[in-house]
Amino acid sequence: MIIRQTKDTLSQIYLDALALRKEVFVDEQKVPVELEIDQDEAHAIHFVLYEASQPIATARILEKANGVAKLQRMAVKKTARGTGNGALLIKEIEKRCEELAFTRIELGAQVTAEGFYRALGFKPFGDYFQDAGIKHIAMQKALTE
Repeated sequence: MIIRQTKDTLSQIYLDALALRKEVFVDEQKVPVELEIDQDEAHAIHFVLYEASQPIATARILEKANGVAKLQRMAVKKTARGTGNGALLIKEIEKRCEELAFTRIELGAQVTAEGFYRALGFKPFGDYFQDAGIKHIAMQKALTE
């Protein structure tokens, strides 16, 4: 397993992230592609977890105000779910966020993934909301200083 990251939207890492997001969000969950790929692509740090050179999990972070990182577009290949790969990627992203001096990570979790994020120490805040026709809950986690 290896995790790579990039801000370069012309890199193979980014292209692998997009392909995995398309597979999970557009093909499986029927999210319109115009909602999946947005104006923040070039501003985000994109992470991809590879197994035997195949991308199996991805996520991106965006910098918000006041030391907050926004975790978005978390996707795990269907055949790699439930194996700890998503948790491995999140832990690596948390380390990178600490290196970048972020003090908190926020995310909008699909309700089907709320338990996954709770197990990693994220706590819900605010009300449930709809995003791309899917019910979500805002969650956050304080990082160690």
